[in-house]
Amino acid sequence: MQSGIKYSEDIIPISDLKVNPGRIINQVEKTHRPVLVTSRGRGVAIVESLKDYEAKAEDQAFLRGVVRGLMDIEEGKEISLADVKKRFGLSE
Repeated sequence: MQSGIKYSEDIIPISDLKVNPGRIINQVEKTHRPVLVTSRGRGVAIVESLKDYEAKAEDQAFLRGVVRGLMDIEEGKEISLADVKKRFGLSE
């Protein structure tokens, strides 16, 4: 799991990324914390491990599905389990 941001480690100028990109990649893989890359004092990019990015994307897709389902229920767009089984040709 991700721990809180460590400002002394997780915010770096773009020049540091240019000089030693491997160190930054190793850091995000080890700590599971994204790094904010700055240019002229402003945030311009986030460096994050691919594994952490994919996990977040899966979580977001799941939560969107849950919210969509809850909205369908509120709007009365629901069907019974028996109807679902019939639709998919499953025995009851």
